[in-house]
Amino acid sequence: MTSSTITVELGDRSYPIVIGSGLLGGGYDLAKHLAGDDCLIVSNTTVAPLYLDRLKANLGAASVASINLPDGESYKTVETASTVLDKLVSSKANRDTTVVALGGGVVGDITGFAAACYMRGVAFIQVPTTLLAQVDSSVGGKTGVNHPQGKNLIGAFHQPKIVLIDIDTLDTLPERELQAGLAEVIKHGAIADAAFFEWLEQNMPTLLAKDAEALTHAVQRSCEIKADVVAEDEREAGRRGILNFGHTFGHAIEHCQGYGEWLHGEAVAAGMVMAAELSGIDTSELDRLRKLVEAAGLPDGPPTIGAQAMRKAMGMDKKVLQKQLRFALLDGLGKATVTSGFDEQRLQRVLEAAD
Repeated sequence: MTSSTITVELGDRSYPIVIGSGLLGGGYDLAKHLAGDDCLIVSNTTVAPLYLDRLKANLGAASVASINLPDGESYKTVETASTVLDKLVSSKANRDTTVVALGGGVVGDITGFAAACYMRGVAFIQVPTTLLAQVDSSVGGKTGVNHPQGKNLIGAFHQPKIVLIDIDTLDTLPERELQAGLAEVIKHGAIADAAFFEWLEQNMPTLLAKDAEALTHAVQRSCEIKADVVAEDEREAGRRGILNFGHTFGHAIEHCQGYGEWLHGEAVAAGMVMAAELSGIDTSELDRLRKLVEAAGLPDGPPTIGAQAMRKAMGMDKKVLQKQLRFALLDGLGKATVTSGFDEQRLQRVLEAAD
C-alpha cells in the first residue's frame, strides 16, 4: 500500500490530500483526523454497499453512525441536506462529531453543507469514490445544494480535515461516470498545465482502460493544480475563478436539461468547448481541446435547449457581478483568466449552437 500526500496550504486550516491504492479497509488511519469519538458517515444507496464497511475499518474505536442518501444529482437539494441534519440531531451529535462523506460529488457537496450548518460548523472529512469527486469537488471546501433556479446557489465554504482518495474505488465506477470525471481532469490541463494537457492527449486510451498508474498520475496532478489555486484564493475572489472554466455554460446546460439528464462532467465538457470558442484562441488549440473531449467519450457541444434559455440560466451564475456575466476563458492551452471583457457577438454565436 503506497500513497502520496498533497497539502492544501490554508494556514491553521491546511489539510492533506492522501492519494493511493489500498487505503480503505484499514489501509489508512483515518481515526487520527476525527475531532472526537463520534462520527456520522454519509453515503448513498449505490456506494454504501461497496465501501461503507471498508471505510469503518479505518475509523478505529470511534462510535460510527451512518445514513444513505438516494443516488443522483436530482437529490442535491435542501430537503436531502435536511435529512443529514435530522440524523445528526437524532444521534445527539455534539460539536466534536465528525461528518464523513463517502461517495461522489453530490454526496460530498451535501455532506459538507450539512457539516457547515450543524451547530455552525462541525468537522468534515471527504472520502471521494468517483473520479470527478477525486480530482475536483472533494478539494477546496466548496459545499452546497442546487436550487430550482440555479446550480449550487445555496452553500458555504467549509474545508475538510482530510481528503482520502483510494484509487481502487474507481474499479467499480461505471464507464459513463469515469468519462464524466475526465472532463475535470482535462479542465486542469487546459487552464494551468499545457504539458499535462499533452500527456492527456497521449494517454486518454490508457485512462479509459482504468490503468491504475495512469489514473493515479491524473488524480495527483489535478489535485496539485487545484490545491495551488485554492491556497492562493480560497474564497474565489480572484484566480480561483479559472477553475470554473466551462462551468458557466455547463451549469446552464444542467439547469435547462433538468439536473441528472446530463452528468455534471458531460455538461462541463460541452461547456469547455463553448468557453474555448468564446475565448477566441488559435483554431489549432481549439481543435486539440475538442478532439481530447471527444476522445474521452464526452459531448463537444450543447444539447438543443435554446440560446435564449441558456442565456437566462447563465444570468443566475454565481460569477455574475454587478449584473455582468464573467467567464473563465483561455489565453491559450495551459493558461486561463476570469473576465467580463468577452466579445458579446461571439457569445451569441456560441449560444446559437444550442438552438
